[in-house]
Amino acid sequence: MALQLRNAGCAVALMLLAGAASAADEEGFEPITPYRPSVSSPAQLPAPGQVEFEFGGLQQRSDGARRSSTPYLFKVAFTKEWGLLIGGEAHVWQRDGDDRAQGLGDTTLTLKRAWIVDDASAFGIELGVKLPTANDTIGSGKTDWSLNTIYSRDFGPVHMDANLNALRLGLADAGTSRTQLGASASFSTALSEHWGITGELSGTRRSGAEHGTQVLTALTYSPSKLLTIDIGLARAVRPSPATTSLFAGVVFPLAKLW
Repeated sequence: MALQLRNAGCAVALMLLAGAASAADEEGFEPITPYRPSVSSPAQLPAPGQVEFEFGGLQQRSDGARRSSTPYLFKVAFTKEWGLLIGGEAHVWQRDGDDRAQGLGDTTLTLKRAWIVDDASAFGIELGVKLPTANDTIGSGKTDWSLNTIYSRDFGPVHMDANLNALRLGLADAGTSRTQLGASASFSTALSEHWGITGELSGTRRSGAEHGTQVLTALTYSPSKLLTIDIGLARAVRPSPATTSLFAGVVFPLAKLW
């Protein structure tokens, strides 16, 4: 029952945020640049000076374990080439057998550099740090560092975001490497004026640990250029036991700083 109430609360929050974004439709904002719903990041940054907010609900199930969270992301670009991302999980609920925990999740800071080649292609790089703001039962309690390289390109009506990244873990199990390599590629296209679809394949590799593989699919609805709502499903077939994720979220501008 508690899990159902939390999910209902997330749905209400998403609807309120969507309503707030719709009300801002005539405030002179630039079109948004959503990073949700895929794992892959696009190379492009938001319009310079525009603060964009992404918020959602995520529920994960793996064998007998359950985890729900409310991920968020603030994005701001200083120029067309440089930007800053601040994200994390506003709250986490998890249960594994009789073990239960809840609280604030970890926080990530990411410095991003974009190279716009033309209207159809761009490169990007992200340097990130995960700060251990969660308690040790939710997070690792250690700082992680990441480097992500990005290539984004339009192939006619299909948009692709391809990522190659390396993650340096602050804490790793004995006999496993602290360095994890990852790759992902997402493909999205419009189904109509307001509806779109996204598909993605991603994976991770770390010495001494089982490799990870995940597939994701999502629908997006954009009633305007200032609001995108998404809902989707992801299935991580490795590592075992497999994990199923259900998610939904919104993206909209918060402020125009300059």
